[in-house]
Amino acid sequence: MVSNISAKQIWLALLFPLFTAIALGIDSIAFFERYFDGRQITNLLALGYALLIFYTSGNALRKLMVVMVILSYIGELIFCKLLGMYSYRTPMIPLYVPLGHAIVYASGYILAHSAFAIKWNARLKVVFATGFIALFLSAGLLFNDVFTLIFGLVFFLLLRRKRWENMYYFIAICVIIIELIGTYFKCWTWSPKIFGYLSAANPPMGAVFFYAGGDVLLAKIVSIWDKRLLRTKAEGH
Repeated sequence: MVSNISAKQIWLALLFPLFTAIALGIDSIAFFERYFDGRQITNLLALGYALLIFYTSGNALRKLMVVMVILSYIGELIFCKLLGMYSYRTPMIPLYVPLGHAIVYASGYILAHSAFAIKWNARLKVVFATGFIALFLSAGLLFNDVFTLIFGLVFFLLLRRKRWENMYYFIAICVIIIELIGTYFKCWTWSPKIFGYLSAANPPMGAVFFYAGGDVLLAKIVSIWDKRLLRTKAEGH
C-alpha cells in the first residue's frame, strides 16, 4: 500500500496539538476572566484550520469531514444536552466543537495513512494495543474511572471487528489530546457520574469509544453517499 498523503497534510496533522492548545486556551475560563470572551476567535481559528485540512485533502477525506461536522453536532445534542455526559462553560454548544470533531478525525486519518504508519503498521498495532490497555486500566484503577473500564473494553471489541485498524488508534490519540487540553482549560467538564451512576474521571479516557463508534456510522453514511452518486451518474448516461 502506497501513501497518498501530502507533506502539507502531515504538517497540519502534526501541528494539531499546538493548534488545539492555542485555540482552546483562548476559549478558556482563565482567558475570559483576564481579558474577554474569546469564543468567537476560537470559532474562527477552528473554521480556518478545518478549511486548510479540507483544501489540502482528497475527495475521500473531504466527504468524511463534511459528514463528520453534521454527525458530531447531532452527537453533541444527544451526549451533551440529552444525556448530560459533559457540559461546556456556556449553555450553548460552541460552533468550534463540530468543526473540532472534523479536525480530530482528519488528523488521525492523515497520520494513519502516512508512509510511516503504513511501513510500521504491524508493530504499531502491538504498541498501540499495549499502550491503550495500560491507559484504560490506569485510569480505572487510579481514578476510579469505571466509565473508562467499561467503554475501553467496548472500544477494543469494536477494534476487533474492524481488524485492529491503526486509524482508530491514531484518532483516539487525537481525542485524548483534545480532551486533556479542553478539560485543563475548563472549556468543558465531564460529569463525575455519567448516566447517573458510572464514576468517571475528567476527562474519561473511555470517551475514545464514541469517536470510534461514530467513525463506523460515518463510513456507512459516506458509503451510501458514494453509491447514490454512482447511481445518479449511471442514470444520467
